[in-house]
Amino acid sequence: MLITTRARIITLATLAMLSASSVPSRAQDPAAFYKGKTVDVYIGYSTGGGYDLYARVIARHIGKYIPGNPTVVPKNMEGAGSLRLANWLYNAAPKDGTAIATIGRGTGFDPLLGNRAAQFDGTKYSWIGSANNEVSICVAWNTSGITKFEDLLTKELTVGGTSSSADTDQFPKIVNGVLGTKMKVVTGYPGGNDIGLAMERGEVKGRCGWSWSSVKSTHMAWYQQKKFVILVQLALHKHPELPDVPLITDLAKTDEQRQILKLIFARQVMGRPFLAPPGVSADRVAALRKAFMDTMADKDFLAEAEKARMEITPVPGDQIEQLVKEVYATPPDIAQKAAAIIAK
Repeated sequence: MLITTRARIITLATLAMLSASSVPSRAQDPAAFYKGKTVDVYIGYSTGGGYDLYARVIARHIGKYIPGNPTVVPKNMEGAGSLRLANWLYNAAPKDGTAIATIGRGTGFDPLLGNRAAQFDGTKYSWIGSANNEVSICVAWNTSGITKFEDLLTKELTVGGTSSSADTDQFPKIVNGVLGTKMKVVTGYPGGNDIGLAMERGEVKGRCGWSWSSVKSTHMAWYQQKKFVILVQLALHKHPELPDVPLITDLAKTDEQRQILKLIFARQVMGRPFLAPPGVSADRVAALRKAFMDTMADKDFLAEAEKARMEITPVPGDQIEQLVKEVYATPPDIAQKAAAIIAK
């Protein structure tokens, strides 16, 4: 009887240990889970552009605010204007909080706009936060012969793009379709930095969908040297540094035009979005969101951001989540008209 009882105790203890060791990782608190691990920050564009710069600077600082202080490693996964990364993140990335990403601010809305290559539902991502509330611009190179927005109504401007899902392609198409401009998109460049080089080489004569924050951090010398002229601001509100540049929504002539422009340019609120796959546990999403916003207030991060001329106007993850849901609730007829314009 004693042997049987002892054997039973040993068996129960062994089962308890096995059970404890087999508890899924999602049952661990965030600090215990992240301790000793690596968090990969995937970047949907090539090196040298604005998204790449923001992600790498954030990656250098966010690890101290993620519970457990994991190692944070930035990795580029360019392709199709970050659509490749968006699909991978949704369908194949680990859903335990060790993979986060930054994608184009409009990429998450691709399914709404009829892009069949977009294999995700933007409302189901785990949105972490945005480093800024963005204003983008359309510019013309100084040799293009175009000096103001009105010129685009009568003269063709060849602009560089990265893919059909990217701002660089969608923004000029929307402006063409809604307001009647004549921009021609030459697409397929790996990232924004490559479009800049193409403008220098004369392959294209402009860019439409260029973040003002990216201009300031990577090409301010060009602006100061007047190598390009800014034609219009693409956002819902003007940037305070560009008071004399027209705002796209102010150029709408009908309610329908304003609705379409609002649908497309609402994404600017999430100027540099960071997100995780769907299915990450709520406590880890909360931990990542807090770590992101704490990083945005970190003095060392802000000092590096200022040195790099990065614009920091952070937007919390829960606000981005709500914005995405609101955009996905756009009336179908408006979304279909916008999609038809982009598809041309």
